[in-house]
Parts: sequence; structure tokens; C-alpha cells
Amino acid sequence: MKHNFGAGPCILPKEVFQEASQAVIEFNNTGLSILEISHRSKEFEQVVVEAEALVRELLNVPADYSVLFLQGGASQQFAMVPMNLLPEGGKAAYLDTGVWATKAAKEASKLGHVEIVASSSDKNYTYIPKDYSVPSDAAYFHFTSNNTIYGTEVFERPNVGIPVVSDMSSDIFSRVIDVSEYDLIYAGAQKNMGPAGVTLVIIKNELLGKSGRTIPAIFDYQAHAKAGSMYNTPPVYSIYVSMLNLRWLKAKGGVSVIEQENIVKARTLYEEIDRNTLFKGTADKDDRSRMNITFVMENPEQEAAFLELAKERGLVGIKGHRSVGGFRASVYNALTISSINALVDAMREFEENTVK
Repeated sequence: MKHNFGAGPCILPKEVFQEASQAVIEFNNTGLSILEISHRSKEFEQVVVEAEALVRELLNVPADYSVLFLQGGASQQFAMVPMNLLPEGGKAAYLDTGVWATKAAKEASKLGHVEIVASSSDKNYTYIPKDYSVPSDAAYFHFTSNNTIYGTEVFERPNVGIPVVSDMSSDIFSRVIDVSEYDLIYAGAQKNMGPAGVTLVIIKNELLGKSGRTIPAIFDYQAHAKAGSMYNTPPVYSIYVSMLNLRWLKAKGGVSVIEQENIVKARTLYEEIDRNTLFKGTADKDDRSRMNITFVMENPEQEAAFLELAKERGLVGIKGHRSVGGFRASVYNALTISSINALVDAMREFEENTVK
């Protein structure tokens, strides 16, 4: 048995894989594969309608927000956000909490002035800055809610008094949020929503078409909203599998239920990291992510041996990012507590065999 702790593309529930694989052969008794049906067909239009309805229901999205299914991942959103929200000569405020936040700010700086209001780079992004001020004349404030590489997470939306934009790629649908507190949320699907290839954007309608810029239609949120996410050929299969996964989440009881499961999973692993004499966490305890749990060994020379044991036990994807080292266990929605227990057992076994 394999236990998939990979940071992305994500683990998905078995029942989602089963239904999605069947649709590759034949979709909804159409005689066609989901990979070959027209994106203009009534069958796929129903998929998009249901996917949007599930997003709205699971996240309690207000009626005055548009839900879009786009492409290009979060990296494209790094550019689309300032294209659509930052006026010519305007200023945007960014919180720097890691690689992806840095890349987002760099893209925005090509379109206007970017002010980095705070950064945790001084400690290799192992914490979330707390005391900072945001300029009131900025067009928007941008932050990354969960930092996959460094294992930190922002659990409360900063109160800044200007429009708030958040990259929620790696913790969307993992915990309850109040969408009305945000003006724009974007997320690559490939962590908790579905397979790579589709990007979720939730945007307050009053922001559509307000930047004053002339931008290509393909990068214009308003164009995509008017076309119902059909301005260009959408990523049909990715949207379909995301819909199946959101169905699964709804059947489990929704985001509030999965949040409690995620709390238990993260707490179980963090308790072992803190107890085990051979391991230590890398992120500040107050800012520890529930989705990406980062840790190292007290003696780095033992890491290769633990990775070998993990491989023998079917623990996949726990090697840490090259900029941090050590280990990273990504604990997304579909990962079960049994997989967490398997990792904990391996850590205990390694300790027993090493400390004699």
C-alpha cells in the first residue's frame, strides 16, 4: 500500500479515481469519452453548472461573487491579479511569506509599484509576520494563505481596510473561510480540489472591469465571467474531476467536517514530531500549517536512512523541498488518518532502532 504525502498534484479519494476513470472510457452513457465530448455540449455544460454550484455551497460564496474555472495555475494569477486590479501608476501591497508570495509580488511589480509590507525571509520563512501596516492608498493587499514549501499557514484574514486578495492554492476547501471577507481568491486545483489544469477564481463582481487598463480578453476576469468560464476551451477533464471531488467533499459533510479531520491529522503528526528525539519541526508552532508539515532530523546524516525506511513502508513524497531540506508531509483532504499513523509508526520504529 502506498501512502501519498506528495505536495502536488494531489491525492484524491479512490471513489473519485474510479468514477473519473470510467468517464475516460464512456461519459454518462454518451458513447463518448469525457476527453472527447464537446465543451459546448449540454452534458459538459451541466458539469460546469454543478461544479460552480458545489463551490458556492461548500464555501458559502455570496451571490455578488463570480466563480470562474480558468487555466494557467496560480502562476498565471500572479499576473492576472494586477492586470485586473492595479490601475496604471497604482500601488499594491504584498506580504512576503515564501517563494510563491515572492513570485506573485515580482509579477505585480512589472505592472505597477509593489510595497512589501512585511517578510519572514530573515528566518527562511519559518513564521508568518504579525505586526505590519498596509498603506491605505494601495489598490489591494495580497497574501498567500498557506506556504507549501515552508509549512506555514495564515489562519485569520489580516484586517487591512483595503481589498484583499489571497492565493489559497494549497488550503482551499481544507477549512472554513468567510468568502465575504475577501475580494478575490484564487487557487490552483491540484492540492485539495482536483487535478492540475484548472484554476479556481472567486471574485467580487464590483471589481470586474475596474482597473482602467486595456488588457487582452484572455486575461480579463470580466470576459471570463460574461462567458461563464467558456471564453476559450476550458480544461474539461480537470473541471469534471474537480466536480467529482467536490461531490465527495459534500457527501462527507462539507468543509466544516473535513476541517476537523485535518486538525486531528495534523495534530497527530505534530505531536510525534515534538515527542520524537530524532526529529524537530521547522515552522514556528503558532504558524504551523495543517496542510504541509515540515520537519528535519536533529542529525541530518540520518535523513537518508529514514527516507529509505519510509520507502520500504510505502510512504511516498515526504522528502522536503530543496530550499528547506528534511521532510515534508502534505496532509491534504483525501489523505486518511491511517496514512498519518503509518508515518508516525515509521518515525517511532526509526527512533527505537537508532536510540539504543
